[in-house]
Amino acid sequence: MEWLSAENIVAVATAVLGVLASVGVLWYERRVPRRKRIGYRVQMDTPIGGDVSQGRANVRLGLFSETPDMADATLVLLRIENDGSQSIADNDYTGRELHGLTAEFTDRTVRGVAVTHSPGADHLMEHFTPAAGLRQSGSLIRLPRVPLNRGEHFKLLVLLTGAAVGSRVRIIGGIRDGEVSPNRALRPDDKPPLFGRAARLITVALTVCVVTLASIILVRDDTPPPMGCRRGTLTLTGSTAFRPALLDLKKKYEKECEGSLIRVDVHGSNAGIRDLADRGSEAGKSGPPAVIAFSDGPRPDGFPQLRENRVAVSLFRLVVNDRVGLKNLSITDIRRIYRGEIRNWKELGGPDLPVLLVSRDANSGTREVFQRRVLGYNEPAQSSRDCTTKDDTAARVVRCELDSTEQVLAMVGRRDGAIGYSELRRGTPLRGAHQVAIDSATPSVETIGSSTYPYREVEYAYTYGRPPTGSLAAGFLGYLTRGNGQDVIRAHGHLPCATPEGLRICGEED
Repeated sequence: MEWLSAENIVAVATAVLGVLASVGVLWYERRVPRRKRIGYRVQMDTPIGGDVSQGRANVRLGLFSETPDMADATLVLLRIENDGSQSIADNDYTGRELHGLTAEFTDRTVRGVAVTHSPGADHLMEHFTPAAGLRQSGSLIRLPRVPLNRGEHFKLLVLLTGAAVGSRVRIIGGIRDGEVSPNRALRPDDKPPLFGRAARLITVALTVCVVTLASIILVRDDTPPPMGCRRGTLTLTGSTAFRPALLDLKKKYEKECEGSLIRVDVHGSNAGIRDLADRGSEAGKSGPPAVIAFSDGPRPDGFPQLRENRVAVSLFRLVVNDRVGLKNLSITDIRRIYRGEIRNWKELGGPDLPVLLVSRDANSGTREVFQRRVLGYNEPAQSSRDCTTKDDTAARVVRCELDSTEQVLAMVGRRDGAIGYSELRRGTPLRGAHQVAIDSATPSVETIGSSTYPYREVEYAYTYGRPPTGSLAAGFLGYLTRGNGQDVIRAHGHLPCATPEGLRICGEED
């Protein structure tokens, strides 16, 4: 039968055990009386007589060195307490004599006794009188029938002679429905148990059942595949800025969607759009290629056959070499730097270092966004191939172009006075470089809706026409815009367009 599964059996067993435990506790509370208990322990047993041997030396500790019959005197501190679950009354002591308990100090003679009590229990002292049964003779001290509330105690400080330290000390007597027995003091680092032995056993048993049930449920994954799962092959190309997110999306999609194979091959937004357009025109009537090209910003007008899907809002950043030291640049100064009007950082209050522009190549969507959103014009021509030597002597500043974000960040970190740009990457530390604010605004997904930060752009996913229904391309786009892919996109520092805030921004930034 369908209900006779491992998790159902464990779940029923857990419920039955819980019910039985509850019934057992109620029965125990009603039927089994809680026991009374008096515990005792020796807290001190020390010599105070004449010379006392301490290892190989004789140390003078004696208080009675001039009194021969007290030369072997010892001092014992005996603690007697109610460590049970119920209070103890005077009629709970079972002896027939006037006294309740007897303290015996084997082979020693009691010479004197003093009584102390627990804080707030001054009423106990009225019981320690001869009329109440307090007596001492030989090795014995007879104790009155002292009523003790839970946790209350009293102590006997006893002066003894006749035997060495460590002779046996015990309490003789009994209490009704209880016991009198030695106990152990908690060490300073001990903690009393919060629950009894039975409670701990039941808790362990229930925990084992629950963990077993959870393990069965986790191991047997019955969750349906995520929305947008399709079989087939697909190539993702285009934006290098979106590459980290695409690699993670590929990994998670292939894991969740059996039978899918995705290839990530990115070389820049413009290169990806051209490649998609070329493959589509070559395919002709055989159908659109299984390719999605990602672009930082909209495609050029010369590719009308490409169909757009707005995926996310991407944030980008300016970075400078650590020796520059500046933390903020105005958009006006950034434009002057890239026009070559500012050639040394000291003109902006920085160090005496020449400005070095480290840029991306013409295929880069990150560069396109920088030119469109920040500069308002195209960057100047490349004047250096090695980012050090000025090949064009007429150029105002040294400017080089590199193929990837990784190359740009590495070069800016190595070259004193360098400035460059990249997408905003979460969890990737900069080495030798740091991010600068633009007009005191910094890139942040959390504040993107209210911030004036300009270096941002919509991330587009382009297909050649409409992808066929049921294709992997259509399924993957659904995964990005409506499925679990949105969590991956956000984790990489992008704001999904399908979110309320992203929907507004993606609609505004054309």
